Amino acid sequence: MNTKNIFYILKRIVLAVLTIWIVITITFSVMHAVPGGPFTKEKAITKEAQAALEAKYGLDKPLFVQYTTYLNEIVTRFDFGPSLKQRGRSVIDIILNGMKTSAKLGVIAAVGAAAIGIVLGAVAALRRNKFIDKVIMVVTTAFVSMPSFIMGSLLLILFSVTLGWLPANGSTAEGLILPVITLMLYPMAYITRLTRSSMLDVLGQDYIRTARAKGVSGPRIIFGHALKNALIPVITYFGPMLAFIVTGSMVVEKIFAVPGIGRQFISSITNRDYTMIMGTTIFLASLIVVMNLVSDILYKVVDPRIEFE
Repeated sequence: MNTKNIFYILKRIVLAVLTIWIVITITFSVMHAVPGGPFTKEKAITKEAQAALEAKYGLDKPLFVQYTTYLNEIVTRFDFGPSLKQRGRSVIDIILNGMKTSAKLGVIAAVGAAAIGIVLGAVAALRRNKFIDKVIMVVTTAFVSMPSFIMGSLLLILFSVTLGWLPANGSTAEGLILPVITLMLYPMAYITRLTRSSMLDVLGQDYIRTARAKGVSGPRIIFGHALKNALIPVITYFGPMLAFIVTGSMVVEKIFAVPGIGRQFISSITNRDYTMIMGTTIFLASLIVVMNLVSDILYKVVDPRIEFE
């Protein structure tokens, strides 16, 4: 790797850190600008009790002091503070506990979406304008157009309520099947269309025609040349897709009662758990930033001809 590429990677890392800092600052500012407070819903709380709670959690200090303390705890200890509603538990512990399920859900859905999407996209490209190509395009267009909460509700009604094949609760292994399918359908459809488009473009390149003219076998052309180069846009999409599946699973987790980070985040909003809201927002935003950074760097690994600028 030359100096130019190293400089690009370092620049991207600095921009990623700057982006995360901006997210922290905006999240902190917005949450402290919201009217009311985290203890305003406490039953029959006196002013003295509220003042004691604010002093306990450092909310009585000047805003700038709270910000610098919060930022320092995140940078030095990766600590988002204690939960204001789940007493005795830290925000990072709650997040990591929820991520055990959300990450498993997201990784399975992402890998399944990529595997099925690449196969369907390649088949559609190799059978362009044939019946199978038209069927795949119609189905993927429907999946891309339908929001996940509608798809999840339909699957829940069909397979859990009507047929009774799968449990509606996502707290068991069988109960995770429907949430995984719900999260998988949109990215699978998008990857199918992306692979098809990229595959058609690659199949029209001069080096593919040259390989055919030299008598190179069809499978070798497809798997050794065309598909490899057609996957570059898919790899570009995969990193952010994985992060978006995890961060975008909140509604799906709520529909299927999955004990993941999404359900915890929605509950924290309802309960006005400020530290939980801030910690989850920053954690998920940082995940997206990091996955974008990784996907950028993977360009070079997949295709050494790519030069960073």
